[in-house]
Amino acid sequence: MAFECLLVSRDPGVVCMMNRLLDNLSISTNICLSSSKALGQLSEGSTDLVIVDWEDDSPEFLNRLRECYGWKKPTVIAVSAAKECRVPGADLWVRKPVTAESGAKSLKAAYSRMLYDHRRHTRYALMSAVVATDGKGRSVGLTITDIGDGGIGVSTKQEFVVGDTLAFRLLLPNTDQIIYIQARVQWTRQYGVVGCEFLRIPPVDLNILHDWLTSKSQIKKPLVEL
Repeated sequence: MAFECLLVSRDPGVVCMMNRLLDNLSISTNICLSSSKALGQLSEGSTDLVIVDWEDDSPEFLNRLRECYGWKKPTVIAVSAAKECRVPGADLWVRKPVTAESGAKSLKAAYSRMLYDHRRHTRYALMSAVVATDGKGRSVGLTITDIGDGGIGVSTKQEFVVGDTLAFRLLLPNTDQIIYIQARVQWTRQYGVVGCEFLRIPPVDLNILHDWLTSKSQIKKPLVEL
């Protein structure tokens, strides 16, 4: 997969420079001339990065962006001629006129954020039955439904509340070593659906998990070194 960027600008200089730098990072780019039209494009697919050439309607655009995406919003870079080094609602800022150096610096920082968010929030499906030990030492049957860098999804007939702890051993698909995981319940839903965050994974087992997640997450590599 490739990260996707929505570039909102009517300035040929900004579009040309940013588009070239985005290509160097193997980021797929959609160009939109106005913020009003950009909202429609955001609703059509997955956007990891938004670069907005700052205009009078840009604050409203960012507010709408947060409403559409909620907690998992794309990384936002504001391009502005203002002397201030911060733009409300934006994660990063680059001053006009955009140079190859300033643009590359901001995109490098944005790429690191996107990579972290992708690894943190992406879940990979599993259907692995395990027997876990809860905080009271009882054995509980679980099905691990998904796993990611930050936690796991669980299906179970046992009732849990937020804060409950679980410990279990898991064999990931296409690996030959069982890993040990301690996790804490973060949220619960009806029908026995539970979300957990990792509490403790031994270093060797954590390396196995990270290697497995990396093998599953095939992000198109940048054409330049970061």
